[in-house]
Amino acid sequence: MTTKKVLPQITARKQVAKSRLFAIEQIDLTFSNGVEREYERMPGAGRGAVMIVPMLDQHSMLLVREYCAGTHSYELGFPKGLIDAGESAAEAANRELKEEIGYGAENLTFIQTVAMAPAFFDAQMTIFIADQLYAEKLEGDEPEALEVVSWSLADYRQLLQQPDFNEARSLAALLLVKDHLGGI
Repeated sequence: MTTKKVLPQITARKQVAKSRLFAIEQIDLTFSNGVEREYERMPGAGRGAVMIVPMLDQHSMLLVREYCAGTHSYELGFPKGLIDAGESAAEAANRELKEEIGYGAENLTFIQTVAMAPAFFDAQMTIFIADQLYAEKLEGDEPEALEVVSWSLADYRQLLQQPDFNEARSLAALLLVKDHLGGI
């Protein structure tokens, strides 16, 4: 049984840094036991993001290999992106598919919404399975064409061993989808 915790009171907040992509906010907190602390966090934009596991057929999923500035490397993962103003998560998912892999989806199935490092970020990502794909390409914001990689879902353990398939969100999406489609 879980007891409901009382959230700490935010007694002050101020922006301590801002870039083109990120803002860092300092919040002063008073916990219910009287302890005071100062935390820093990155508040979210409020719209969230999507990640999509596109199924080319019942057995094959599509991934993308793209440059990741954080690790200065090329990483293999599922198509993903931010939800634009005025879009639903499903609309963003279909748009990202068209931009990143050149397919749209007749069917998008919601799998789960996950938090990304909630101790530091206010960011949510909604994971979908996409199937009944059809060819349609939209211009994306990537500086170079993404490599689209087909992978057999039955070989998911081999995918987990790939050194460039290591993003926690993609790992979570793979295992959630594998479980959803028939267990692990």
